[in-house]
Amino acid sequence: MFCLDDTIAAVSTPVGEGGIGIVRISGRDAVEAASSVFIPACGKSVRALKSHTITYGRVVDPKNGDTVDEALLSVMLAPSSYTREDIVEINCHGGFLPVRRTLELALGAGVRLAEPGEFTLRAFLNGRLDLSQAEAVIDLIRAKTETAGRIALSQLSGGVSKTINLLRDETASICVNVEARVDFPEEDIEPAALGELIERISALRKSLEELSATYERGRFFRHGFSCAIVGRPNVGKSSLLNALLERERAIVTAVPGTTRDTIEEYLNIEGLPVRITDTAGIRDADGLAEREGVRRSLRAIDGADVVVALFDGTTRLQDDDLNVILKTSEKNTLYAINKSDLASAFDEGEISERVSGKPVVLKISAKTSEGIDALKSAIVRSVVRRGAGDVESIVITNLRHKAAIDRAASALERAGVSMERENPLEIVALELRTALDSLGEITGVVTSEDLLGMIFRDFCIGK
Repeated sequence: MFCLDDTIAAVSTPVGEGGIGIVRISGRDAVEAASSVFIPACGKSVRALKSHTITYGRVVDPKNGDTVDEALLSVMLAPSSYTREDIVEINCHGGFLPVRRTLELALGAGVRLAEPGEFTLRAFLNGRLDLSQAEAVIDLIRAKTETAGRIALSQLSGGVSKTINLLRDETASICVNVEARVDFPEEDIEPAALGELIERISALRKSLEELSATYERGRFFRHGFSCAIVGRPNVGKSSLLNALLERERAIVTAVPGTTRDTIEEYLNIEGLPVRITDTAGIRDADGLAEREGVRRSLRAIDGADVVVALFDGTTRLQDDDLNVILKTSEKNTLYAINKSDLASAFDEGEISERVSGKPVVLKISAKTSEGIDALKSAIVRSVVRRGAGDVESIVITNLRHKAAIDRAASALERAGVSMERENPLEIVALELRTALDSLGEITGVVTSEDLLGMIFRDFCIGK
């Protein structure tokens, strides 16, 4: 059971050494707790400090008056704070000891340790954020690229909420219209009015389906996607990884089989976080270590959103190359012919003969970086079909939101069919209520303690 009566505290900065460490306290007794452990250098009491000011002073142990640290105290009084409660933040030096001791002193003043995400949960429960905005907080914290950050910031600013609220208002309007006719059955629905309601329901369902479809793009900006570089030994996989990263990450030698294990790195391509995996060469291996490397390479293929199958352009296809084509033919695969800076002996037609459809074949040089930019663009286009340029519009990045939108769209479809078949209006009203509640779950108009627990358990303790 959520309790807003307690005053809570937690460290809001990462663990470890740093320039600053912040202990955050929120609740009705926040100022009182701070006054017992902080002495302002100006001679005023903490209770006398104005809201939204920062004051220099000392953190002290109230039992013996010993100074624990020099610090700054930020005061933000309700309702003009993150949680809409009184908040004080003690800004200590960022070492482990001063931050830990300051938190211990705050807890000793009758404050309890915050649960994960409890500050943001209180912001939601106190009406400062709706539920989709609260979820955007963790997305913003975890964003790996500027584009992902912009999307999260847009959602935090209410972009998704405004869209959902407009759709919910239209659903409510239709629902009120139908329920009024349920309450007054003596007034028959004229054919024109019935047709208008059916059209409104259909248009609303289409809008929801279009919004749901943005998840296929949006999830990649939130979570990123994976790309595996595969090929037989010594075709330049590690060199390609280094070229993509523009730094020497993987060891490159002329000895086949140098890479025995997978190497993973993140790369920002057109605003998308991409997890690039360099794999061991795929071939019939004798040694135990190399066989394990090949097994992991095959596992990387299975788990990748896109595969780059790499070949040596200075030689003709070999049996191990054919095996690579076989292992990747059912995947979302790009075929890259390496060593374009040297004389070619490779026949691209041999790939087309063995792959259904029209394969994407690119010529690159991991040594000179020729074709690397084209390969990066092809990697993105193979996953985000519509490209990365239209993410400024509202996109759905949260699977929970998509599931709720899909439930609402399905309920509207059933409502429309029921009206067309002239089923009892009570059935139509029930489906419209289902759609209304499903959309309400996104912003938190309709919620449960279990749902809130599931959402906020993934937050860090200090947020």
